[in-house]
This record gives sequence, C-alpha cells and structure tokens, in this order.
Amino acid sequence: MVNELCLDILGASFTITTDEDEAYLEKIFTQYKAAVINTQNISGIKEPLNIAILTGFLLCDEFNKIKQKLDEEREANDNLQKSDDWEEQEVEERTTRLIAKLEQALNLFNNDKSL
Repeated sequence: MVNELCLDILGASFTITTDEDEAYLEKIFTQYKAAVINTQNISGIKEPLNIAILTGFLLCDEFNKIKQKLDEEREANDNLQKSDDWEEQEVEERTTRLIAKLEQALNLFNNDKSL
C-alpha cells in the first residue's frame, strides 16, 4: 500500500510517497521534528538549512554510536559462544577419556575375576 506524508518543517513543505506504514511515517516525522527543535535549542542556529544539516549530522552520529554498541555486543556474544563451544568440547573430550578409562578398569576387573 502506498502512503503519502506531508512534511512541513523549517519553512519547507513537500510530500513523500512510500510503501511504509502511515503510523510509522508519523512516528519518524515526530522524532525528526523533536530532533530539529533540540538542535535549535542547543546550537542557537537560526538558518533552516543549517539546522537541517546539523540535525542530520547529529542523527547520523547517534545512529552510528548505537550501531557500534550493537556490533560490540554482537562480537562479545560471538566470543562468549566460542568460549562456550570450547568448554563444551573440553567437557566432551574429558568425558570420553573417563569412559575409556572406566571401560579399561572394568575389562581388567572382569579379566581378573575370570581367572
């Protein structure tokens, strides 16, 4: 389904057409407007184009910091999984050796018993 969203911000008005959900588009636009207001408040910039550029830059910065954090968490999880895999393999190898020793002992015991 094709949706249109009318954007009216910083003195500019235009319409975008997309297949995204209307509620999602409204949510994104509301977030962008809040980011623009925040940029205006923290920077004191009055020029709409400069506000829009700085807002875009700040949003990209935030996006990349979140992405970097997720990548670091994913890497930590991968390392933890590798550690878990190694420990599991170590336990399996030790268990196999223990079973082999028990079988040897039982064979010796059974051989001594039959004598």
